[in-house]
Amino acid sequence: MSENLDALDARLLLLLTDSPRLGVLECARRLGVARGTVQARLDRLTERGILGGFPPELDLAAMGYGLTAFAVLEIAQGRRAEVAEALSAIDEVCEVHATTGQGDLFVRMVARGNDDLQRVIDEVVGVPDVLRTSTSIALSTPVPPRVRPLLERTARG
Repeated sequence: MSENLDALDARLLLLLTDSPRLGVLECARRLGVARGTVQARLDRLTERGILGGFPPELDLAAMGYGLTAFAVLEIAQGRRAEVAEALSAIDEVCEVHATTGQGDLFVRMVARGNDDLQRVIDEVVGVPDVLRTSTSIALSTPVPPRVRPLLERTARG
C-alpha cells in the first residue's frame, strides 16, 4: 500500500537533496527532531521505495557527453522486455520509458557529438524487434529533472 509523505518526510528529503552527504545526526539537528526519528524515517522511506540511495549529481557534458537525444521507438508487439534489456546493454542509453501514443518506448541517450550519436542510433536500430525510430536532439534543458516543487508543497502541509 502506498501512503503519502508527511511534512517531516518532505523536509528530510529536501535537506538530503540539498546536502546528500549529511549524516543522520546533523539531519536531526537541522530538523529539530531526535536522531532515532530521522533514522526511522530514512528506513521507512527506503523500505517504501521512495528513497533509493544517494547517487552523486553528474554533469554528463563535463564528462564528455555533451549531446543528449531522445528517440521514440516502435517495437514488435509483445517484445518490450526483450528490447528494454537489449537497450540497457548500450552504455549511452540513460533511460527507457514504456509509453502510450505513437511509439512504444521513449529513450534518452547521450553521445560525445553527432558522429557518436549516429553510432548510438545505429546500435539502437540494430536491437532485434526495434521496427522504427524517430530521434530528436535536445538543444537545451530549460527545466532539468526535479522533484523539489513536490517536496516543498508537501513540506508546507
